[in-house]
Parts: sequence; structure tokens; C-alpha cells
Amino acid sequence: MSTIGSKRPAQVSAARRRTVIDALRRGAVPDSGLDLLATGLGRFEAALDAELDAVASGGSVFKAVRGEYGSGKTFFTRWLGERAKRRNFAVAEIQISENETPLHKLETVYRRLTERLTTSSFPPSALRPVVDAWFYALEEDALAAGAAEEELPGEVEKLLVARLAEVSRHAPSFATALRGYRAALADGDEATAAAVLAWLGGQPHVAASARRSAGVRGDLDHFGALGFLQGLLTVLRDSGHTGLFVVLDEVETLQRVRSDARDKALNALRQLIDEVHSGRFPGLYLVITGTPAFYDGQQGVQRLAPLAQRLATDFTTEPRFDNPRAVQIRLPGFTEESLVGLGVTIRDLYADAATSPERVRTVVDDAYVADLARAVGGALGGKVGVAPRLFLKKLVGDVLDRVDQFDDFDPRQHYKLTVAGSELTDVECNLAAMATGGSVSADDIDLEL
Repeated sequence: MSTIGSKRPAQVSAARRRTVIDALRRGAVPDSGLDLLATGLGRFEAALDAELDAVASGGSVFKAVRGEYGSGKTFFTRWLGERAKRRNFAVAEIQISENETPLHKLETVYRRLTERLTTSSFPPSALRPVVDAWFYALEEDALAAGAAEEELPGEVEKLLVARLAEVSRHAPSFATALRGYRAALADGDEATAAAVLAWLGGQPHVAASARRSAGVRGDLDHFGALGFLQGLLTVLRDSGHTGLFVVLDEVETLQRVRSDARDKALNALRQLIDEVHSGRFPGLYLVITGTPAFYDGQQGVQRLAPLAQRLATDFTTEPRFDNPRAVQIRLPGFTEESLVGLGVTIRDLYADAATSPERVRTVVDDAYVADLARAVGGALGGKVGVAPRLFLKKLVGDVLDRVDQFDDFDPRQHYKLTVAGSELTDVECNLAAMATGGSVSADDIDLEL
């Protein structure tokens, strides 16, 4: 993602700047403030904004993002999530993994969704504020329709039944649990209300007494999860949100699971895509991310022909002619030029709050930023495309912080780039080994069995 021609807002709050800089210092993608860094994404903006607007109007969209390790997939989806949040979407980012969140168990995916649910006003988990806002909206609608105070509980019940009529066809227990939650609150039983809401969020092992009081049984299963997602979308819409933006990140991990679990997960993904396209989930924008090997390899999407057909996209043309409206879009990754541009952007953002802004810009000038970018790329075997995370971590934590705190620190004299294996991801570690002339043996490869 090119960063040349960066244009940051004229005024950046101290809190936003600190959030971004702190995350980069840790080698992580910031959770917010990504508009301060996102440049070169202009070719996607018009198409993606149009899709967000369509979802806000009651449509639904599925999008697949492809890119090599280090190409900025997580950054891209969080940037898009911020754009969705500015349109009053609720947002949830879910990391797919065999042990924690297996894709073939949609009940677990739904549970992670409710745990990670966030809005512009509430951090994760925002499920309870959303549900409370929904009941408040029902009360307001009932009063606006002329209901007297003593008639309010009955009128709210009628509205609940009407709003969730479609949902109840597939998951009647969703509406039942909401009634149980409201009844527990009315009785002042906070413990039962919290337990029922946890069950509504897909949590297992909820106390049997709480489930009995709400009139529900057992735990959420794979098929019930789709109905609960439909119900959550209804609650979000009626509580004032325009939609739900969901990211299933690192779907390529499916390639490393057992073949039977992989086949189930790929089929679950196919099912999700079909349900989105069928219109069952109005207000849902669903995104998955993966590597080209996942989309094109025989251990990934190509293993299930119907799924491969749904995700098929032509990438034979030059990247500049890619269609951002297609079901699958690719991120070209960084070049040395764009990596330097990003470094300069971060340097300037850091300098704005530094003790001596001019000293930071003078000592860490554009030429030094370029030298550091080349050095980090060289440490990773010249693979600039996977260098951004490590480069920004070194730039902020090893260079800019020291220049800001020590008046006599000069990175050209006092700093030599060091890359420890403990701070590298598996991909970066392999590239670093090859860059130093080492080799990766069979004993160095972890197999997940």
C-alpha cells in the first residue's frame, strides 16, 4: 500500500497520536487512528464506501481480501472498520484459529463476534449496551404509538414479537432469551440477567437455573448460530445502528488443520457466503482475509469447487487495473519507496508531540528513514513486503524514542540495527535465517497435528 503523498489531518488529538505510536512501538497494528497512516488506498475508497452505503440501506456484502504476509491485511480491514464505524456500524474482528475459533463451528465464531462487538460509543463487548438500547427503543416506539404507562410492558412484548418474527422462524430461542433477560431485570435479579445475556451471546456452561428462568435449553449449536446472527442484526438496526461489519481474519490457517476439519470449515465458509448473498442477513458486511496460497492452493479454497467458483476473480491484469468492486481484492504490499514514505509519515506524526520537533525531523531525516528501511529489508532477505511491522517497531522504539529523550543521541553514530529472533514472526524468522546464509531444516518446522 503506497504511502507517497500522505495527507494527515491538520490537527491530531494527543490521545489518537498516542494510540497509534504505542501500538507501533509494540509491533502491532493500531486499533484506531488508522486514517493517520492510510494513504494509497484511494483506489478502494469509492467502491468500498458504496458497498457500506448499500449495507446501511438494508443490503449485505461479502468481501475477500488477499495479500501476502506483511501486505497490510489487518491494517486494511481495521481501516475499513473505522470507516464503517463512522457510518454508525457495529464492528467485530475475529481471529480464526483451529483451537480458539475454528471456522467449522459457527457457534464459536458467533460467540467471538459478541465478545469482540464494539461500537463508536462502547468497547468490546458492546452486546449489553446494544440490547439495552434496543429495549429502550421499543419502549419509545410504544409510547409514541400512544401506549399508556401501565400498558407499556404488553406493548413492548407485541413489538418484540413483530420485530423478531422472521428471526423466530429459524431461532425462536433468541426472542425467548431476550424476554428472560428483560424479566430478570424487572425483578432486580442482576445475576440471572447477566447469565441469560451471556447465553444469548453464545457462551457455554451458563447456569441451568438461569436458563430455566428464561425458558431456554442447552447451548447454542452450529445451525442456531446463523439464526442468532440474524437476530443480532435486527437488534442492532432497531437500536440505531446502520449495520454490522465483521472481519474473519487469518482464514489461511485452515490450510494447517486436519483434512476433515478443513473440509467442514470450507463448507461453512461457502454456506456463509450463500446466506449473505441470499439476503438473509440485511445489514451485514462480512470480510475474510487470507494469503494467495489460501485462495489459489489445493489445501485452501480450491479444495472445494463451489467455494472456488464463488471467490473466483481475475488477477491476470496489472494490479493497477484490479476491480475494487470484485468479490475478491488483492493488496499489492509495500515497495521500498512506499515503506520509506510510511516511515516519514510516522516520523512526522511522532515529531508533532516530541519535546523538540525540529530536532526529531533533523536527526531522523528522510535519508536516515530510507537507510533504516533498507537495513530492515536486508535483514529479512530483501523481502520489503513483510518488513513494515518490524521497520515501524524499530523506527519508533529504537530510534525516535531515543532521539526524543537523549539530546546527544545520533542514530547514525549510536545505533546499529539488531534483529533478535524472539521479536520475529515465523515468516520473518525464516526470511532472516535465509538472509544470514542459514538454512531451515525439517527440525525447525512446527507441524500442527
